[in-house]
Amino acid sequence: MPITFDTNLLIYLLDMIGIIACAIAGTTLAMYKRFDLFGCILVSMVGAIGGGTIRDVMLDRHPLFWMIDLNYVFVITTTSILCQMFFHRHRDIVGILKLFDAIGLAAFSVIGLTVALSVGASPLVAVMMAVLTSIAGGIMRDMICNEIPLVLQKEIYISASIIGSCLYLGLGSFGVDDWIKQSVALTSIFVIRMLAVRFDWHLPSIELRKSTNK
Repeated sequence: MPITFDTNLLIYLLDMIGIIACAIAGTTLAMYKRFDLFGCILVSMVGAIGGGTIRDVMLDRHPLFWMIDLNYVFVITTTSILCQMFFHRHRDIVGILKLFDAIGLAAFSVIGLTVALSVGASPLVAVMMAVLTSIAGGIMRDMICNEIPLVLQKEIYISASIIGSCLYLGLGSFGVDDWIKQSVALTSIFVIRMLAVRFDWHLPSIELRKSTNK
């Protein structure tokens, strides 16, 4: 008997995982920058739902997902408050940010891709929405905190989202079940990102070097 999963429930759980991860990352950065209680919550909100909001506006999906399901707001607020309470126990802020950014990157890439495909977007547009959903919130979060956005540096970040999204689409062409596609995409994005962090992988520069010949 084949294994079956409630795809909608799986997507919702992935969304909540991404929301919690991004809320932790946003709050951690805001606390490091000495934001107050509500400042930290604001930063976590922007980081967690900013990308999905822009995606839905571009895809003309209304009303916005967090306006009809207030669980998003409650989960982000609760996560941020708990994170602030225990912030002093964590020292490695860079490691924390990169870990939870990787979780959010993986979850939101899959969410963005599946949402775009569900409204009839082409595969190319769906991949673009996957990337947008996974990075836009982090970019706005970093800008509010006066930081150079992590995704705009020479990090294996956007490319991980693209690779995972392409794997999802490739498996779909063979008729693979949705939960398998989502699991493969999620795992591959997270693993690629964490390997890049662990081994300090960076994208090569295409800057043309000046000739040293005289």
